[in-house]
Amino acid sequence: MTRKVYIAIGSNLGHRAANCARAVELIGRLKDTEVVGKSSLYETEPWGISDQGRFINAAVEVRTSLEPEELFRALKSIEAGMGRKDAGRWGPRIIDLDIIFYGDMVVEKEGLTIPHPRLQERAFVLVPLNEIAPDLIHPVLKKTVSELMARIGTDGVRRF
Repeated sequence: MTRKVYIAIGSNLGHRAANCARAVELIGRLKDTEVVGKSSLYETEPWGISDQGRFINAAVEVRTSLEPEELFRALKSIEAGMGRKDAGRWGPRIIDLDIIFYGDMVVEKEGLTIPHPRLQERAFVLVPLNEIAPDLIHPVLKKTVSELMARIGTDGVRRF
């Protein structure tokens, strides 16, 4: 079965915009996966650790028949292949790929929680996602992406 999945993309090391574009290209090459929508690029303040470079963030919509765990492993493989190193939680990274929504599924497994557990707090996720899926309903919070974004605002996020 093919499902609609939303993935957040971020980079604050190297050629940030090129890193994001490369990640979208590689996601589109995954088995049984097609990128069907993508947001603009946004420059954003770092989250968690403020003493690091600004991020470029985006969101993509894909159609995939990969199961959530299989897609998660594939995204981690893309990150590793692009040179991502472990810089600790919220540290600088060449690329970051997070599954935000996987259809209307709720997944809670070791290392994988869908919907992403803090997406409703993060303008750097909600602003790009709102561009491509404003009416998408969070399956747990029962609010649309645009409603979640309106709650927190768009401070620190600007189109790149």
